[in-house]
Amino acid sequence: MIIITGGAGFIGSAMLWELNRNGIEKVLIVDDLGRASEGKWLNLRSLRFEDFIHKDDFPSLIEHDRLPPIEAVIHMGAISATTEQDANLLLRNNYEYSKMIAAWCAAKGIRFIYASSAATFGDGSAGYSDGTLSLDSLRPLNMYGYSKHLFDCWALRNGILDKAAGLKFFNVYGPNEYHKEDMTSVVFKAFNQIGETGTVRLFKSHRAEYLDGEQMRDFVYVKDCTKIMQWLLETPAANGLFNVGTGQARSFRELVTATFDAMGLTPSITFVPMPETIRENYQYYTCADSGNLRNAGFNERMTPLEEGVQDYVRNYLAKAAPHLDASDARAETTNQE
Repeated sequence: MIIITGGAGFIGSAMLWELNRNGIEKVLIVDDLGRASEGKWLNLRSLRFEDFIHKDDFPSLIEHDRLPPIEAVIHMGAISATTEQDANLLLRNNYEYSKMIAAWCAAKGIRFIYASSAATFGDGSAGYSDGTLSLDSLRPLNMYGYSKHLFDCWALRNGILDKAAGLKFFNVYGPNEYHKEDMTSVVFKAFNQIGETGTVRLFKSHRAEYLDGEQMRDFVYVKDCTKIMQWLLETPAANGLFNVGTGQARSFRELVTATFDAMGLTPSITFVPMPETIRENYQYYTCADSGNLRNAGFNERMTPLEEGVQDYVRNYLAKAAPHLDASDARAETTNQE
C-alpha cells in the first residue's frame, strides 16, 4: 500500500494518476476535501484508490498502529499559499505534521518522499542548487517558504534525508490545479482571462534590469513532477534534496504567448502595476539546478514549456472534463509502448 498525503490536491492527485498509469491502485489518500463547492473532490472522481482518510485522523492511526502494511508515503499535504499569514498554522501543518510522518516512516523503514519548495531559496542570492550543502545560507522570503525550510533542516539534522527524498518544486502548472483559486498557475489564469476578455494581464516590472513581462521562472509541467516521483519510488537509493524544474528559466511573456498559441490566437498582453503588498518580496528570477537529481541517475527528458502548455490547454482546459483520468492514464501508457 502507498499513502499519498494531500492526495486530493494538485500534485498529490496527479501522482495518483501516475500510479494508476503504472497499474498501481492500492493507494490510501490522506487529505481534507473542504467544501464540495471548492471542487477538490473532482480531482479524485476519475482516479482509482483503495481508501480515503481525513488528514486529522491520520496521526491517531499512526500512533495506534492501525494502518495496513505501508510500502511508501508520498507526503504532498501542506498549506501551500505563499501569502498565508498565520505562522502558527503553517508550522502545525507544514512542520510538525511533517515531522510526525517522517519519524514514523524512519522507524518503520517506509520509503518517504516529500514536498519541499523552491520558495525556500528566497531571492536566489544564495543560488538554486539542490542538495543540502547550501541549506544554512538560504533565507526564505515568506512564512510558507520558511516552514518548508525548517522541515528540510530538521530532516537533515535528524538523518531523515539519508533515506528519504525531499523535492523542491519550482513553478508547477498542469491539470488538477483548478481548486487552488489565487494559487493557480499563470497558464490557468491566462486561459480564463483570454476566454473572458481576449487579453492577459501581467505585472509590470519594478526593477530596471527586467522589462515588463520578462520576469522569469522555471515552469515545470506536473506530469514531469510525477514522473520524477515515480522514479524515486523505484529508486530507493536516491535520497536527499532534489530540485524539480526544467533547468531553464522562461519569462511570463513567453508563458502567456505559449498559451495564446495553444488556443490558436494572437497574443494580447496588458501590463498592470504590481500590488505593493507583494512588491518587496517578489522573485524576479528562479531556475532549478538539477545536478543532484541527474547525478542520482534520473535522465529522462523534461517537457519544454510550449509542449507542456499545449498539452495542458488542448487536452484538459479546452475539454468539458478537464481533470486527470485513470482510463486516460492507461491509454497514454499503451500508446507510449
